[in-house]
Amino acid sequence: MKIESRGLDFFYGTAQALHGVTLGVKTREIFALIGPSGCGKSTFLRCINRMNDTLDGTSVRGMLTLDDADIYAPNVDVVKLRRRVGMVFQKPNPFPKSIFDNVAYGLRLGMKLPRTELEGRVERALRGAALWDEAKDRLSASAMMLSGGQQQRLCIARAIAVEPEVLLMDEPTSALDPIATARLEELMQSLRAAYTIVIVTHNLQQAARVSDTTAFFLHGRVVEVAPTDTLFTRPRVKETEEYITGRFG
Repeated sequence: MKIESRGLDFFYGTAQALHGVTLGVKTREIFALIGPSGCGKSTFLRCINRMNDTLDGTSVRGMLTLDDADIYAPNVDVVKLRRRVGMVFQKPNPFPKSIFDNVAYGLRLGMKLPRTELEGRVERALRGAALWDEAKDRLSASAMMLSGGQQQRLCIARAIAVEPEVLLMDEPTSALDPIATARLEELMQSLRAAYTIVIVTHNLQQAARVSDTTAFFLHGRVVEVAPTDTLFTRPRVKETEEYITGRFG
């Protein structure tokens, strides 16, 4: 497994948000996390690159591994971990910089690349995010001038520029129109050849379209994990069936 959690508990202070989460994500698959709001999906996603560390009073118990190495071990370099595990957020969050500088941002942190190599990696990232043809003639223009869908693809380019192994996506299409959403879903399918992708989505149709495996979360627990086709057509657990058929709650 590329990512594996075993009995993972997570706390915001004394409030327990995750209860014994156990699941595995295979290399270069798209793994979807579904469930009602507040069920722990995004909390689990942020455990994978330790983004929750930025919040005061949080704590973790159990095991969470990347390539069989415990990412919460005392000797883990969190900066290096986040280079291996990129993240795209719910709303596009480009920096108030040029398109080029947005993509180059992570490459310039702790790396001294020759200008030609920097330019090459920016181009590769923009091509990987299916944005190069739209941006190549205005790389010096502000990223804030891009459309919402273009901004989200720019954020993906920024994430993949440092060549991570895993790409986390927290509801990446929730702020996009249907056309931009369809384009981003197509992009996910192309990215799967190079990255392991874990996506949080409230859109059940999206999970059914793009993912290989789906986990249903409820009240901070994993209720069911199965190949996506199986989970959506032959769920084993009553709560899963009620959720995907709209009869939940």
